[in-house]
Amino acid sequence: MANNRIGRINEEIQRELSTLIRSVKDPRVTGMISVTAVDTTPDLKFAKIYISVLDKSDCTQVLKGLKSASGWLRRELGHSLNLRYTPELIFVRDDSIDQGAHILDLLRDPNVVKPANPANADIVLEE
Repeated sequence: MANNRIGRINEEIQRELSTLIRSVKDPRVTGMISVTAVDTTPDLKFAKIYISVLDKSDCTQVLKGLKSASGWLRRELGHSLNLRYTPELIFVRDDSIDQGAHILDLLRDPNVVKPANPANADIVLEE
């Protein structure tokens, strides 16, 4: 029962932070920023926010900007969510989208992945 509640809280925090990050006025927080996941502790004291940035060269600057704006984000999150404790926000870089794209490229490469049935080796799938 508690895991379901934490899951709903994580989704709500993710939804609210996705909209709040767009209104951060720190000049380091620019570009396409996605909140990919939120992991909250059971006591709601801390929330680990996984951030994915489209421009990888600015990722460290974006994380520094979000860390400096975490107090404002936490306050705004507390206003929008009705929780006893508003968790402290810890921002973490998330590379899962890049890893998934790399695996997809490997799967599409015919030199890496051989067909399971040798009789189908000459069949080329059109995209």
